[in-house]
Formats: sequence, C-alpha cells, structure tokens
Amino acid sequence: MKIRLFAALLALVSAALIAGPAAAQDYPTKPIRIVNPFQAGGAGEIAFRPLMSILEQRLGQKIVLENRTGAGGNVGAQAVASAAPDGYTLLLAASNNLVINQFVFANMTFDPAKAFAPITIVADIPSVFYVNPQVPAKTLQEFISHAKANPGKINYASPGNGSTPHLNVELLAQLSGTRLVHVPYRGQPDAMNAVLSGDVQLLLGGLAAGRGNLQAGKLRALAVGSRERLKSLPDVPTAIESGFPDFEATNFFALVAPAGTAPAIIDRWVGEIRYALQQPEVQKRFIDSGFFPGGLSAADFRVRLNRETKLWEGLVKAAGVKAE
Repeated sequence: MKIRLFAALLALVSAALIAGPAAAQDYPTKPIRIVNPFQAGGAGEIAFRPLMSILEQRLGQKIVLENRTGAGGNVGAQAVASAAPDGYTLLLAASNNLVINQFVFANMTFDPAKAFAPITIVADIPSVFYVNPQVPAKTLQEFISHAKANPGKINYASPGNGSTPHLNVELLAQLSGTRLVHVPYRGQPDAMNAVLSGDVQLLLGGLAAGRGNLQAGKLRALAVGSRERLKSLPDVPTAIESGFPDFEATNFFALVAPAGTAPAIIDRWVGEIRYALQQPEVQKRFIDSGFFPGGLSAADFRVRLNRETKLWEGLVKAAGVKAE
C-alpha cells in the first residue's frame, strides 16, 4: 500500500515538472492582458502601442491594454502582483512601480523586488523641460534665474506625488538652490493641460506628450533630460549642456510579470520585444517621439532595477517626499 502511494505521489510530481515547461513551450494559447497603471494617453502607452500589432502577429494572440489607475500606479501594479504567474497578465511598469513608490507610500501591499519577475525595458523616455510661453525664459539657466527672483512663486506640475517628473524637479531645485512649488495632478495629460493653461509654469514630460503643442507654439522647450540631444529636437540642449553636469531626467517603461512566471515565457517576451523594437516603423516612431529603445535581458534589467532602487531611495529621503 505504501509503495503504491509513493508511486502515485511520484507520478504527480513528475507530471507537474513536465507540465510547466510544456505549458511554457505552448505559450500563448489565449489573449494576453497588459495592465497600464497610469492615465490613458501617457508616455508608457504611447511607447507600447506601436509594438502591439507586431507582437500580436508574432505571438498569434490578441493583446489587451487595460488602464487601471490609482495610488500612483499601485492599484494596477497590485492587480498584476496578485495575478497567476502564467504569462497572461503583465504590467507595463514605470520607475515608480518598480523602484520609487516603495519609499513614498507608507502602506505598500507588495514588495516590487519580490512581487515581479523583470522582463525587459520597452523604452527609456527622457523628459523635456516644458514651460508656458508666457514664462520669461528661453533657456534652463534663465528659468532658474527667474525662479530665484521669485522664490516660492513658480509652480511646476507633475503627474503625481513621488513620480519621476516630481523627483527630477526636486533634484534640480536642490542643485540650483531654488524654491519651486509642486502641484501634483492625476496623470500626465492633466499636468500638461495645467502648463498649457498657465496654471503652472513648468512641466517635465516626454516629447510625444507635448510635441504637437510645441510645434503650435503653445509650449516652449528649455532643455531635455537625456545625455545626448534628441534627433527630433536637435536645437534644444540637454540639461547637462545647460550647466548641470551628470543631471539626467528620464523614466523607463518596461514589462514585468508576476513572480514565479516560467523563465521560458520571460525569455519569449524579451525576444519578441527586441524584434519589435528593431522594426523600421517602430524605430522611426521612437525617434519622432524622443524615445530610446530598450531590450535589455531580464538579468540586466534586474541589475538596473537594483541600481536605481539605491539611487531613488536616497533622493526620496533627502527630499522628504511622502504620498498624500
């Protein structure tokens, strides 16, 4: 009897071990849901949508992009952290979800380092320093001088408390010795509307989000946050060129899966994202939008996450940023 029971248990374990790789090999067999934890129309969605039709053709399944906002991206991130690790629910994550929010929010319900399996970065998105044209500044240094002449009177918008635009402006204020007033909004589109209307004077945002208004003269670009100038904005200097050595203002958007997702599924997504990013139409769209393509391996992505976690932890604590 004991021998039969042991044999039955051994058979079950063997079947489970075989089923895992087999399931990963057959993946995907149904539509895939990708949760965007931020407001529709933001930089992450703009970066990912050009890849969707290519990925659907390669994977042979429909991809559904679902917006689940709230709590600085924590609501959508929690939904994915709690999902089955089968590759059918993924997160279109930003720096906030994977690095920053854990130091800003007091009651996080998950540890991002343990809750998610990194896949790869889709795009690195440098910020453009946008101002309303009524602001008497055409360079970043002129804006700093204007802010110093009006301490506590210059407002800047962000898509939320503790977001990368918020923290990057806080870092700029520290480096330049200025006093700027932070006005958080519910998302990047709302923050953009605020600077367009003149309710605030400054906003850091991606080129794709502001390009139309920039071309129409409704916004002015003072600088970009990348280490090199954008090909689609060649006349606008970097913040480094503007007198702030080593200052970068960027954000990444990436795919992650629930922890425990099979390595074969992770590797499949890395390969497909890399393929999509190499397509000429995607490369053109990225250049036009001011994006830098990702495609890191899952291991290299985890190394970057560990490095950025240490950097942002120090900045958040120094700035005293807390979710309201």
